[in-house]
Amino acid sequence: MAFVRGISLVLALVCLLPQSQAADMKSSNVVVITIDTLRADHLGCYGYKQIRTPAIDSLAAESVLFERAYTVVPVTLPSHSAMFTGTYPPFSGMHDFSANVLNPQQPTLATILRQNGYATGAVVGSAVLDSRFGLNQGFDFYYDHFDFSRLQESNLDEMERPGHVVADETLAWLAQNYRKKFFLWMHLYDTHFPYRPPPPYDKQYVSQPYDGEIAFADAQVARVLEFLKAKGLFSNTVIVLAGDHGEGLGEHGEKTHGFFIYNSTLHVPFMMHLPTRSAGRVTTPVSLADLMPTVLAVLHIPAPPKVQGKDLTSLISNGGSGGDRSLYSETYLPRLHFNWSELKGAQNASYHFIDAPRPELYDLKKDPKETTNLFIEKKAVGEEMRAKLNNLIREYSANQELAQKTGLDPALMERLKSLGYAGFSGGGDLTVSNRDLPDPKDRIELYELISEAMADAQHGRLQESIDKLTTALKAEPKSVATRYLLGLSYYRLHRFEDAKRELAQVVSASPDYTLAVFNLGLAQARSGDLDGAITNLKRTLELDATNFSAAFNLGVAYLQKKQIPESIAALEQSVTIYPDYAEGHRALGEVLLYAGKPSDGITHLQRAVNLTPGDPRAHASLGQALAAVGRRAESEAEMQKAQQLGQK
Repeated sequence: MAFVRGISLVLALVCLLPQSQAADMKSSNVVVITIDTLRADHLGCYGYKQIRTPAIDSLAAESVLFERAYTVVPVTLPSHSAMFTGTYPPFSGMHDFSANVLNPQQPTLATILRQNGYATGAVVGSAVLDSRFGLNQGFDFYYDHFDFSRLQESNLDEMERPGHVVADETLAWLAQNYRKKFFLWMHLYDTHFPYRPPPPYDKQYVSQPYDGEIAFADAQVARVLEFLKAKGLFSNTVIVLAGDHGEGLGEHGEKTHGFFIYNSTLHVPFMMHLPTRSAGRVTTPVSLADLMPTVLAVLHIPAPPKVQGKDLTSLISNGGSGGDRSLYSETYLPRLHFNWSELKGAQNASYHFIDAPRPELYDLKKDPKETTNLFIEKKAVGEEMRAKLNNLIREYSANQELAQKTGLDPALMERLKSLGYAGFSGGGDLTVSNRDLPDPKDRIELYELISEAMADAQHGRLQESIDKLTTALKAEPKSVATRYLLGLSYYRLHRFEDAKRELAQVVSASPDYTLAVFNLGLAQARSGDLDGAITNLKRTLELDATNFSAAFNLGVAYLQKKQIPESIAALEQSVTIYPDYAEGHRALGEVLLYAGKPSDGITHLQRAVNLTPGDPRAHASLGQALAAVGRRAESEAEMQKAQQLGQK
């Protein structure tokens, strides 16, 4: 669709603006709103008639709307990494979420804007964007505040923050910073599965809960836009709204996202409100990796030399016409988590090619839902698109800066799984494609079965989880991921011998699979095999020196064997890794007291009391240690507290 007549003259941006207006653009505020798991074709401004999204539609009417915008990876962390660095995963190394952190040397939109005098703030709605993954780089204020130290199912809500809370924190930051030149990022996560819209959207969209979540997110967007308008900031603010990826909703057999790279999960809304107040539509395909260089171009700030996304300002000023560009996409979820083949793709205005063990080619003009694979029928076109994909991979891999390992602790891994993200063992060298691996197209039903089993386990339906995982193992007996999950479900049912059997097979097949080694050690400890537990917990710490829980349980195992010096050393390691680990401090203090070192024990027991003042055992143990050194009055006070807390 062409622009409104004459709009290209208005949208020529900084290069064609009068000097005074160019200066205004340079001083513009920037707001980026990302809505997780948002399909473009479920918004009113993209033609969807079954939803009411007045705030987003109103913003779109005053923005440049990109009708064909696509994510790079249909997974939250790598998609946002591409948006804010303007680089692709072959360069950044951000293929997934479970073992990467963004290289601190890689410039982000926030780092550049802060260098240019902007106050920078972010509020994120999901733990998968926690600061430990690196996207906090450049932000003066980064509101994540997720608690990774607790595993109880009752705390799952602490790993994702509802949209109204995100908006509350966003508006609080704006209230403190709106008089400055600012860059704000707000991330809404409500549209992510499971779909449970709050009132009144649950009733309004009773048969369309996904749409209900979108409508709720729209209301939070409205609150931010209303603030900007009330303060007279809207007209001079660059506002970007985008989805990070779409949602399968059953298309191609995929219920959610991340497994395939069809446009059901790649196609996203993307719009930019410019301080010129101009609006229009761009039909040329664009990538979310273009966000960062385009915002910088609008502000007349040079982009870093290694940025790979494209500055879209010339495309905008040309009325939306920009030639036949090929866009890159990928998913490594099948490879990293199940040792099935990864998928890589290239698409342009006409065709979408997906490189898989059985390659796929779709005519996007005749078959926008990608239902008919034309690769055999149009082999020449397919091979041409494959060549374009290979060129993109070579281009984006140049001067590669690999992401760093996070060394994520088991608490974090467990919490990520609670959100539907499973961190299993890596699938080998990501630079090498192994076409002998299974095609994800042949594994989608198995993947969905395993996903259902994970959901069952996370909600306490352990026997149902075991039944589904057992069925999955019959289909693929060598699946490391499935057997690992089965071992975990057995462990949670206190069937420790069964857990040991399954986890031992996992470790045999994948000796460096840290979480499998860790959980095998726990199962051995619970079944009385202390020597085996000690061996595997020590091995866990060799593989991941940040696993405070492994160190703690190693200390407990040594204590059960009456190896007191070894127990003390392991417990000291646990609180060195995680200084706020109350249980570790309490246990260490108790063992030191038992070992005849009450003065040393008091230090750790006092720390435990400070961290968990409502724990009667910590107060009682501290009271005993104080009594042992003759501090009777303090001891009696702690004992009294312990008694009072124990009666509650």
